[in-house]
Amino acid sequence: MVLVFDLDDTLYDELTYVESGFDAVAKMLAEAFEISAHHLKERMMQILKQQGRGAVFDLLLQEIGAYTKNNVHKALSCYRTHQPSIAMSADVRLMLLELSRSFPLYLVTDGNKEVQYNKIKALKIAPLFKKVYITHRYGLKHAKPSLYCFEKIRQKEKCSFADMTYIGDNPHKDFVNLKKQGAKTIRVMTGSYRQIELTPDFEADQRIDSVLELKHLINVNGSLS
Repeated sequence: MVLVFDLDDTLYDELTYVESGFDAVAKMLAEAFEISAHHLKERMMQILKQQGRGAVFDLLLQEIGAYTKNNVHKALSCYRTHQPSIAMSADVRLMLLELSRSFPLYLVTDGNKEVQYNKIKALKIAPLFKKVYITHRYGLKHAKPSLYCFEKIRQKEKCSFADMTYIGDNPHKDFVNLKKQGAKTIRVMTGSYRQIELTPDFEADQRIDSVLELKHLINVNGSLS
């Protein structure tokens, strides 16, 4: 069995990355406009909760009278290039280490390639996997639900999709095409998608409340219970 993991909200809490990025942007804007960094960070968190991530920098800059396309670009660049202060729990790290002794582990993650690289570097998780695939490195068309990176894994392992298990959190894109190929799928009910309910085609074969429950699903013979 080949185990393939998603990253954000599967192996760690992505909101911690968002907060880290907002810290960096708040410090930059505080220096530029002499406004409290604490206030700016708190306001960004409020906008995030009320409006979603896409509108945060535009609305904040409008509120402080500093909205220009250039300032939005600076804020976005600061967010994407900052060195994040994030961590994965010791229990999850230990679980991955133990699993890697028995199964080939891979990571497949969507998102801006610099952002995802910085997350992986900060989490210090690359050595736990045979290979890490940041889908955007291969072009946006190869982001999930594309099977492009999964096909690379299948060829590398010389296995069938039926030998592959994918663990992710986003039912909109994580499972639909893999299920069609016979791969096993597990949905971790954490993060911003935990309340989403979709049709069976998009849902995973199994659900767990925490990625740590995975170790209880794997039988001694290497199959899923």
